[in-house]
Amino acid sequence: MEKHIISILLENEPGALSRVVGLFAQRGYNIETLTVAPTEDETLSRLTMTTTGDDRKIEQITKQLNKLIEVVKLVDLSEGEHIERELMLIKVKAVGAQRAEIKRTADIFRGQIVDVTASVYTIQLTGATDKLEAFIQAIGEGAVLETVRTGVSGIARGEKILSL
Repeated sequence: MEKHIISILLENEPGALSRVVGLFAQRGYNIETLTVAPTEDETLSRLTMTTTGDDRKIEQITKQLNKLIEVVKLVDLSEGEHIERELMLIKVKAVGAQRAEIKRTADIFRGQIVDVTASVYTIQLTGATDKLEAFIQAIGEGAVLETVRTGVSGIARGEKILSL
């Protein structure tokens, strides 16, 4: 089961997102992450989602998505060179000698401490999903109090663009 990042140009109208999500639910497919935002064209939104599956399953998903009237254009970013980023805010226990170690680890991962209390650091970290997972492993899951993640945003490398 391979992770795929599917990026969709979608008509920016009520119910469009609901129909995309409904398509996944009807077929028993899981959406792991989902981000949606307006594009430079106010009539379109860009939806980026991650899901897992073999080539046959992903082909089936993309064919079904392309049948939706609201879907203008679709690309599986995983098929080519791409850049992906995710933002995570993570609250971790930070007391005593642990404070310096957590700060050092955040620095190594190019994270920023954005809030500090006597016993808790809140750290902002941006990168590929595996980088964020590696950070959690490095500080130890026992130190994690809470995480909030945006989901993956992605774009193709080079000249290739998703537009009309």
